Amino acid sequence: MQIIKNEVIWNEVKDYFFITLGLMLYAFGWTVFLLPYEIVTGGVTGIAAIIFYATRLPIEYSYFTINAILLLIALKILGWRFMMKTIYAIFMISILLWAAQQLIIQPDGSFKQVLGEGQDFMSLIIGCSMTGLSLAIVFLHNGSTGGTDIVAACVNKFYNLSLGQVLIVVDLIIIGSCIPIFGDWRKIVFGLCTMVIENFVLDYVMNARRESVQFMIFSNKYQEIANAIGTQMNHGVTILDGHGWYTGQKRKVLCILAKKRESVQIFRLIKMIDPNAFVSQSSVIGVYGEGFDPIKVKVKQEANKEVKEIK
Repeated sequence: MQIIKNEVIWNEVKDYFFITLGLMLYAFGWTVFLLPYEIVTGGVTGIAAIIFYATRLPIEYSYFTINAILLLIALKILGWRFMMKTIYAIFMISILLWAAQQLIIQPDGSFKQVLGEGQDFMSLIIGCSMTGLSLAIVFLHNGSTGGTDIVAACVNKFYNLSLGQVLIVVDLIIIGSCIPIFGDWRKIVFGLCTMVIENFVLDYVMNARRESVQFMIFSNKYQEIANAIGTQMNHGVTILDGHGWYTGQKRKVLCILAKKRESVQIFRLIKMIDPNAFVSQSSVIGVYGEGFDPIKVKVKQEANKEVKEIK
């Protein structure tokens, strides 16, 4: 019981550590590379930036206020555990945004353009790559930076839509709203670029972490390999009956569905037990069920009744 409790505490500490790391990366990338060049982004930071450009109201104030409203709306949907980490993230990012601005603000009140004048697009690429990576780090550790991330998390909980897809729709609305302020279509184009790059990086990192693979293992020592994978990795293994066409011999085949990051360890165990084993590894589009992703499909009540009647 104590071991389980210690593991839960350690996982929570690890989550908060990586969430903080992601928030620091986000504040640095957004403030240093995007804000000085007046590049409009999506999310609540984008809304806060638009308010700042129009009224000079400090970004951290509007960011905190908007997030507080969204937190109250999302409280019932996401649960306290997610919300506590989100509240922590909102407080931290508000402080980090203020601190990051102090690093680049000049005596005349303007922001220093680190890459120099006229380097808007290069700054956009660097900044959005950093913010996209930071969002992925936060999401992978059960956190959120608040704002539209909360909206994306709510939708992702019930529908099989990626976080990047949801954020694209929301960001389009936010970026389009800056037209009356700047009156410059160039800002809109830059805003669309930020949206594409940031969400591409976000989805790439998230999907790379969740990517699954399928192993088909042919070996005379199938029982030893299955035991090793099952006990040392605490992983499920399915044993299938195979029949060789040429030899006519019957043999057992191991079928394993695993996360891609587990591949090296599985290969290592196979090689230690049977270096001559025949192994096929292939990527799978999606794996749903226990130990993998939940099935996020709405079932209509009418269809549910029909299934029950058939049973």
